Amino acid sequence: MKIQLSWRLWLRLCLLVIVIVLLIVRLAPLHRGKTPAERPITDLAASSPLNQLGAGVVPAEAYEVYSGIYRTPSPDPLVFAENSFTDIPQVDGSCLKPSRPEEQEMADAFVADNRQSHRWEQKFSIAQGYRLLPRTEVAKARYCLTTHGRDAAACENYKQLRYVRFLGVPGFDQTHTHALVSVVKSCGGFCGTGGIFAVEKTGDTWQRSPTTDFTRNCSWMY
Repeated sequence: MKIQLSWRLWLRLCLLVIVIVLLIVRLAPLHRGKTPAERPITDLAASSPLNQLGAGVVPAEAYEVYSGIYRTPSPDPLVFAENSFTDIPQVDGSCLKPSRPEEQEMADAFVADNRQSHRWEQKFSIAQGYRLLPRTEVAKARYCLTTHGRDAAACENYKQLRYVRFLGVPGFDQTHTHALVSVVKSCGGFCGTGGIFAVEKTGDTWQRSPTTDFTRNCSWMY
């Protein structure tokens, strides 16, 4: 009698262990599958789109900032797109990592000022000189860059061109002595570089600030 009871108990224990193992095997994938849903990735292009059409001209003080940045002659012709444009890489949500109040002011202003695309005018003070291309000409110039001027007649006006530069509208702090700016250099198609960086006003001149964690991850290449 004792041997029979022990055998039955052993069988029940074995069945119980098998059931527990099966439950663990089936529930473990479900638990892992829920992890991404608990930490959703926000698509900034949908939640906070930039460069939308509809804005007017760029604010006057923005020209002073970029004129200071380009006071040193560039080795290639300066050609700017007439319409402002920028991008904010989504590194951990955003590449911008403000750690001080003035940095947060600049970041907020930069996003707000670039929600819509503004129009640049011939108001830069750049000794080297520059060209400002309307939207239709930008498309032609990028085509010529992409094809390396294969259509000589159509690309005659762009044969010295290496980049079309797209400028973002500066985002200032409250003192208007520090700002975030953006430059995207397009060499046609999927060719180019870009970046967001901080600048500061020293005396009457704007110049690039030392790179910190605030904008360290805001440069890209494509």
